[in-house]
Amino acid sequence: MELRQLEYFAAICKEMHFSRAAEKLCTTQSNLSQQIKFLENEIGLPLFDRIGKRIALTDAGRILLEQSRSIFEHVDYAKRAISDLKQMEGGRLDIGILPGDGDLLFDALLIDFHKTYPKLSISVTETTDVYEQVLDGTRDLGVTTVPLKPDESIAVIPLFHEEFVLAVRSDHPLAKLKAVPFEQLQELKMVLFGPEHQITKVIQSCCLEKGITMDNPIVTSTLSTQLSLVEQGIGASILPKLLLDYLNREQIVGVKLLHPTPSQDICILYRTDKFMGQAAKLFIQELQAFLQSVMNHTGRSSG
Repeated sequence: MELRQLEYFAAICKEMHFSRAAEKLCTTQSNLSQQIKFLENEIGLPLFDRIGKRIALTDAGRILLEQSRSIFEHVDYAKRAISDLKQMEGGRLDIGILPGDGDLLFDALLIDFHKTYPKLSISVTETTDVYEQVLDGTRDLGVTTVPLKPDESIAVIPLFHEEFVLAVRSDHPLAKLKAVPFEQLQELKMVLFGPEHQITKVIQSCCLEKGITMDNPIVTSTLSTQLSLVEQGIGASILPKLLLDYLNREQIVGVKLLHPTPSQDICILYRTDKFMGQAAKLFIQELQAFLQSVMNHTGRSSG
């Protein structure tokens, strides 16, 4: 049984027509028929039922088609792996991240990574559907919250536990406190991301737990606008502590929130059944090392 014969067989299954399949394969119909006859003789069973001018797969044909797809996937994996070894720096890496995480995780890291591997094309997309896009193969890697019940094809690499703090202007009365109860937020003018943002979802979950609401918050789509509004004293915000520590804005103070303390676990996702090149492996290592250095700088340890 030859790979070429399986390719011919798969092409016929796709077209369900010998002459059209022959045209797509740039071969003659007689050669195609002969190769299928060789396959059938080797298997000992017919692969197609010939019904007049129409054809249909037999049970043996359906089994062979299913296994052929698996064989083609393994061959493609091997080709990509060998190509990757030949040119590790080449190719493309597509990463999905939660909105806002680029400011902490990727801006500085991407600059250094690009300098080290200038031939590698890296695409970073902010999306609320990181998990879904990694699952359907749209993204090679995803940086997002740890899924509750990940698909068996998804690998999860924990990165860190992220706590959120109340971000206020340095001269705000609450800025001098070590911590404030979460329910006190309902007394403040708040600046928040939209309802689709992961941080807002965490905050809303905490509000539901405490049975409180935040009246008429200012809603913005960008981190830079939030920080600017907090610095101007227009409102307070809730942001990742690690992000505030990393940005180190002199006019903004992060105050711990209690009962509850909003938090989430951040991880890297990738498909275990999809080829992972050296570029992706190196990027994961660089991201882990970068986060460790940030946490060491801010006096934290990774999860």
